[in-house]
Amino acid sequence: MGTILIRHLNNKARLRAGMMGIDQLTAIEQAPLRILGIETSCDETAAAVVLRDTAGQGQILSNVIRSQVDEHRPYGGVVPELAARAHVVHLDRIIAEALAQAGTRLEDLDGIAATAGPGLIGGVLVGLTTAKALAAATGKPLIAVNHLEAHALTARLTDGIEFPYLLLLVSGGHSQFVLVRGVGDYQRWGSTIDDALGEAFDKVAKLLGLGYPGGPEVERLAAKGDASRFDLPRPLLNQDRLDFSFSGLKTAVRLAAEKVAPVTDQDAADICAAFQQAVTDIVEVRAGAALQRLASETEGLLRLVVAGGVAANKAIGAALKRAADAAGAELIVPPPTLCTDNGAMVAWAGAERLALGQVDGFDAVAKPRWPLDEAGMRIGGAA
Repeated sequence: MGTILIRHLNNKARLRAGMMGIDQLTAIEQAPLRILGIETSCDETAAAVVLRDTAGQGQILSNVIRSQVDEHRPYGGVVPELAARAHVVHLDRIIAEALAQAGTRLEDLDGIAATAGPGLIGGVLVGLTTAKALAAATGKPLIAVNHLEAHALTARLTDGIEFPYLLLLVSGGHSQFVLVRGVGDYQRWGSTIDDALGEAFDKVAKLLGLGYPGGPEVERLAAKGDASRFDLPRPLLNQDRLDFSFSGLKTAVRLAAEKVAPVTDQDAADICAAFQQAVTDIVEVRAGAALQRLASETEGLLRLVVAGGVAANKAIGAALKRAADAAGAELIVPPPTLCTDNGAMVAWAGAERLALGQVDGFDAVAKPRWPLDEAGMRIGGAA
């Protein structure tokens, strides 16, 4: 099979390949790829330009993120309709700013990537439709990116690591262990059966009347509290599985708060400390077990990559470091701005796929749910 440069594929060939569902067009001669990435899956409107060089290394040329926290704070959570409307209002400007910061024109791009799911469907539609319009207008390849894959591949952008590695994705919508074997090659080992970890943090914060977003507020108060005052459960901790369950823990927090009502500032701090300690215990045990499985199934250096907004929690980070050290594994945590939703991770996932000849047609659809391992058994609460 001959080699070609993906950038030299004509528009008709790109579209035909995407519509036919061909993943690998052919072996691709390595060339620098400059990709625009668009992210609108939740409440961040983001765009970035990333360069993938001939050696497969990445460089972020721009990464523009507009948070919608202020719009959603009065409601104590993300309102999907407001999020989608904000994406419509601001996305064009964000893309223009990303291109300007990167010193890049649309005609200089080698591809346009956008999150196609999972996420809030209104927001995903805004970003994907915009990407399709830009691809149609410029004749550039379109790459419809799985948001979870973008998180999964971020460590290859920031640290240049090789496959395979273990991913722990902990965010407002996802809590799962995934074996990352290659681009498009994922095996989910465990997931949440109810609430995601970030969601549990937010719900605890809302229950205690704390600010939004809840995760940082719970962590801040936990530092002032006595974790031993309240005896909270560790769901599934002693079961031989890699799944999570946080719904029962959240209920235990509510019962503890009702028991001491009215809740004082110190009560809230102690409850937050107990909740965070329970979470770190669960995460540390689960990570240790996942790394044991990784050691038994793979050879070479063990790597644990952490992504998602909850990765910024210092107590959880310390627990994961203990688990990694005990297993003789390397812990890799990308910078906070690349752990939360951003355009750079989408652009990089697009570059990884484009380098393999994987492009999409204009029939690519937005998906509210899109698991990484579509062949795997779906677990309740998992994307």
